[in-house]
Amino acid sequence: MTRKSHIRAADIRGYSRLAVDATIGLTRLVESMHHNIARTPGPLGEYSREPAGGITGLVYRSIQGTTRLVGSGIDALLGKLLPLLEPQLAPSSAAREAILAALNGVLGDHLAASANPLAIPMQLRHNGQPLILTPQHLAAAIPRAGGRILLLVHGLCMNDLQWQRNGHDHGAALAAAGFTPLYLHYNSGQHISSNGRALAAILETLLQAWPVAVEQLAIIGHSMGGLLAHSACHYGRRAGHAWLQHLRQLIFLGTPHHGAPLERGGNWVNVILEVSPYTAALARLAKIRSAGITDLRHGSIVDADWKHGDRFAHKKHRTPVPLPAGVKCCAAGATLAAGASAAELPGDGLVPLRSALGQHAEAERSLNFPESQQWVRYGMNHLDLLDSAGVCEQLQKWLA
Repeated sequence: MTRKSHIRAADIRGYSRLAVDATIGLTRLVESMHHNIARTPGPLGEYSREPAGGITGLVYRSIQGTTRLVGSGIDALLGKLLPLLEPQLAPSSAAREAILAALNGVLGDHLAASANPLAIPMQLRHNGQPLILTPQHLAAAIPRAGGRILLLVHGLCMNDLQWQRNGHDHGAALAAAGFTPLYLHYNSGQHISSNGRALAAILETLLQAWPVAVEQLAIIGHSMGGLLAHSACHYGRRAGHAWLQHLRQLIFLGTPHHGAPLERGGNWVNVILEVSPYTAALARLAKIRSAGITDLRHGSIVDADWKHGDRFAHKKHRTPVPLPAGVKCCAAGATLAAGASAAELPGDGLVPLRSALGQHAEAERSLNFPESQQWVRYGMNHLDLLDSAGVCEQLQKWLA
């Protein structure tokens, strides 16, 4: 059996860059607090976003400059040494994949913007291996490829290997029903709309390169993965992509169509911290969270929701996007409640049930899934949707 690697040499370079970025960021935070405490007359006075001046400012700039210089030297040295340390890449372990997925979920936009080697590139995978989207490579990687393609899209801070939970994988189970399962692997910390546009382009390439005639495309998205799939349909339609003509089913598992309260709570932390100049600098810590996470506040899936303003601003702004026409769209939600006795059922611990079912108090924002295409599982949490036998049975019915 091939030994799998828990850490690769390139990871060391990525963590080194991240440590340098963290040191510089922490220095700026301390400088801001120092500057505001020294100049502010009262706890609710105006605070300055300008760097400190005089000798104090010189000290902080020296620390940041030295950190950058040392960081650049280490990075250059590692760049020359790492190819010698690891001439051949060992297969990645499940533990390494899980750590990278979590790190990308929290800091993925920063990793991508800084070209950090830890940033996950978007790719389709089969049996944990990345696919090259040409007819020859696809035929070799999937010798039994069929005409019914099933794409599974994971959620925030997760990866494609985590569709297997407690010995069950919805994709593998549905392969027995004649589907060829593929799994999307992506950086969940980037904006959902950016990932949606990228997925639309990948699906267009995939269907053009598929080694046999495509009969059907179905997509299952768990949590954020459902929002990403919805966004891909939106941008695919705008680009005139042909893959949408093959899309028959779009299934959402615990997808926060109208947002998740935990992210809205995180946004309130920003507002509270910024009330006082003494704590305003600490709001930067709350703002470390990625663009993907802030998109979950209201379920934003298009660029317009974030391109022209502060994504941390406390406001309700989400552009309603209808479900794709001509596609069987289904929503499965979970609730921690044991039965349907309560008037307002709670959610699955992360996503409110009404959000998972696309229901909204404003009619123009409701997604209006037909009753036959809504399904609720009781006594179950958000992650249980990945390995529930009942969920798998319902997927089989919707995909039949």
